[in-house]
Amino acid sequence: MSDIATLDPRRIRELFDLRSDVYANRGGGFDLDFYPELHRLRETGPVHAGVVGPLVGYHGEAFFQGLPFPDLPHFSVFDFATCQDVLRDGDTFGSKPTAPGPELDLSDSVMLYFDGDRHRRYRALVQSSFVPKRGAWWSERWIESTVQGLIDTFERNGRADLNVEFCAPIPLLTICGSFGIGVADALRVREAATSDGGDRALLASILMPIISERRKEPRDDIISVLVRAEVADGDGPREVLSDVDILGFALLLLAAGSGTTWKQMGITLLALLRHPRWLEAVRADRTLLRPAIEESLRWMPTDPMFTRYALRDTELGGVAIPARSVVHLCFAAANRDPARWERPDEFDPSRPPGAHLGFGGGPHICLGMHVARAEIHTAIDALLDRLPGLRLDEDAEAPQIIGMYERGPTSVPVVWDTP
Repeated sequence: MSDIATLDPRRIRELFDLRSDVYANRGGGFDLDFYPELHRLRETGPVHAGVVGPLVGYHGEAFFQGLPFPDLPHFSVFDFATCQDVLRDGDTFGSKPTAPGPELDLSDSVMLYFDGDRHRRYRALVQSSFVPKRGAWWSERWIESTVQGLIDTFERNGRADLNVEFCAPIPLLTICGSFGIGVADALRVREAATSDGGDRALLASILMPIISERRKEPRDDIISVLVRAEVADGDGPREVLSDVDILGFALLLLAAGSGTTWKQMGITLLALLRHPRWLEAVRADRTLLRPAIEESLRWMPTDPMFTRYALRDTELGGVAIPARSVVHLCFAAANRDPARWERPDEFDPSRPPGAHLGFGGGPHICLGMHVARAEIHTAIDALLDRLPGLRLDEDAEAPQIIGMYERGPTSVPVVWDTP
C-alpha cells in the first residue's frame, strides 16, 4: 500500500460521508438517540409486531418500514435471550428470504443467505483465513502498512477528521489488498460494492483478471485461497468454486467488512475521546485496549439489527410468529439488556467480559470479526503511539452518531500536539 498518498480525500469524503445521499437511503438521516425507546419496548415485552425503525419513531424510507417484504408479517425482538434463541435455531429461523426481492435474487450466490449444510460447507472454505491465529497474516501483509501509511498523510497537520481520513479507508484498503487490488482501484470497488444491489459488473471487471491470474499462479492472498478451495454437495464429487461463487464471496466481504468495521472504529474512538479517563488509561496500558474495543461493540454496535425468516409457525416471547414472517433481531437493545449487564447504558471497559451481539451470533456470526478487531486495535494503538496528546477538536462541529442501520459517527474531529 505504498501508494496510499495518491488517495483523493475529496473522493473519500464523497463515498464515506454518512450525511450523503448514499446513506440517507439507508436511514442515515436518523440522528436521534433511540436507546430510551429500545428500553421502553424491551420492558413492555421482548417481542413486538412491526419493524424496529417505526417502533422507535423513525418513519423514513420505505425500506425501514418493512420493504422489500411489505406483504409479510414483521416482528422485532429486543432482549438478549430471545435474540440468542433465534440465532441458534436454524431449523426454525433461516437466513434465506421467504419472498421475492433483491435479497432472494442474491441468495444462491452470497453466503450471507445460505443455511444449514450449504452454509457450513462454504464457510469452512475460508474460515481458516479468518481465525485469530491468522491475525498476524492480516496485520503483517495489509493492516499495519495501511494504518501507518494513512497516518503519514496527516501526522504533521496537527488536526484531522479521523472518520474519513483514517477509519473509512482502513478496512477498504485491507480487504482490497487481500484481493490483490491496489489503491488506484480501491475507491471504484467501494462504489461498486455500495451501489444498489452491488454493481457486480464493475466488480467483475476488476476481479476477473485477478481470479484468472490466481488460477494459473496462486499467491498468498484471499483470492488464491478461494480459487484453490473445493466444495462438495453432500457425498458428491468435490468441485472448485466457480467465478460466480468467488465474486459472491468478494462482494460479501467488501460490502460487509469495509462498511461496518469503519463505523465501529469511529464509534470506539469517539467513546474513548469522550471518556478521557479511559483514553488515558488505554494510552498508559495498552492491554486495556482490547476490552475497550469489546465494550464499544456491546455498548453501541454499528449494526443495531439483523433479519431472520420464520420457516414454520412458532412462538417468541409469548407472541405467535407465523411461517414466512420477517423477524428483526435488535442487537442494539439486546446488548443493553439489564437482565444481562449492570448499568448497561454506561461505557465501561472494566466490566466483566461476556458474550455480546456486536458481531451477531450463531452459525452466521461475523466471519471477519477477528480481522475487524485486529484493524481497530492496530489503528487505535498506532494513533496513540504517533499522535501525542490526541484529543477531540473542541472547535469543530460536534460529531453525532447517526443512522438507523449501519450507525456511525458523522465525524471524529481531533487535534494533537506537534513539534
